[in-house]
Amino acid sequence: MSGGVDSSVTAALLHRDGWQVVGVSMRLYAAPVAEGKTCCTPDDLYDARNVAETLGFPFYVANYQDQFKQRVMDYFVEEYRRGRTPSPCVMCNDHLKFDILLQRMQALGGSFLATGHYAQIVDLGDRRALIRGADPAKDQSYFLFGLRRESLDVIRFPLGHLTKPQVRELAGELGLPVADKPESQDICFIGKGDYADFVEARLSAEDLRPGKIVRKTTGEVLGSHEGIHRFTAGQRRGLGIAFPEPLYVRGVDPVTGDVFVGTRDEISETRFELDRCNWLRWQVPPATFECTIQVRYRHRAVPAVVEVPDPSTGRAVVRLLQPEPGISRGQAAVFYDGNEVLGGGWIELVG
Repeated sequence: MSGGVDSSVTAALLHRDGWQVVGVSMRLYAAPVAEGKTCCTPDDLYDARNVAETLGFPFYVANYQDQFKQRVMDYFVEEYRRGRTPSPCVMCNDHLKFDILLQRMQALGGSFLATGHYAQIVDLGDRRALIRGADPAKDQSYFLFGLRRESLDVIRFPLGHLTKPQVRELAGELGLPVADKPESQDICFIGKGDYADFVEARLSAEDLRPGKIVRKTTGEVLGSHEGIHRFTAGQRRGLGIAFPEPLYVRGVDPVTGDVFVGTRDEISETRFELDRCNWLRWQVPPATFECTIQVRYRHRAVPAVVEVPDPSTGRAVVRLLQPEPGISRGQAAVFYDGNEVLGGGWIELVG
């Protein structure tokens, strides 16, 4: 229970349906964050406890500050130091919610772990499948590709078939004190300032890597910058240079500090490689398969052919049927067949 409306409605629906509910909040950091960041802060723990008391079920707080710092916050900073683009929400799901917290649920004898994610797990007869949420504006299946196949039996997403307005309406009908609480932000641990300020405060002067802004196709130096942590593939704003056409970041060299830019066509790619792949439809994936692939949250899924030469390596090669801009090392790429999540991996090599 994060203290927000989604996890609160999840708990309330299960309680209403007769399940023996135990609410658990993860304490991930102690320092207050900026106004509007409403996920897992001390105030949110109070809201979660208030919901549990209102409905009359037990509530506990699990302190995972050390694990969150190591697995999510330190990883976030390190990826930018390496010139990559992190995906902290995927890492939080993989290593905290559906790993450490799931293990705690099982150790306590629970039947399943339920969360307020907008995704669905359905029984297809021969397997359990992860499916997009019914609300396209809120679907969170992209962040969940790292779930283990065997864990799908003990995870529930009671909101997956609902839209956000429907969840708000249910919160009011159920008398929850968080019914009108504002939406949480994607990067919950970023306080005042933006992500670059957060990263900069945690890097040494040596790691900030100032350098040149270079047009990749011609080698022309177009300007300079104060640190590679302020750039990510596909970025258009904040380049600080004038050019007749819109320019986008194509990539970053963490050794020289150079940031490479180009026009939309120049930064578009049709091939990239993945590492640390996780498969949900299959125990062992086919050597080649067709699918659609999503390379960022909120990104439209595009047709692709995926090659898996040796599943034991965790690697795969993706060939897009049309060029796509902004493919970034460090981001997750998730495979879909219609609305079903087949699996996914981490973008390691582009081009």
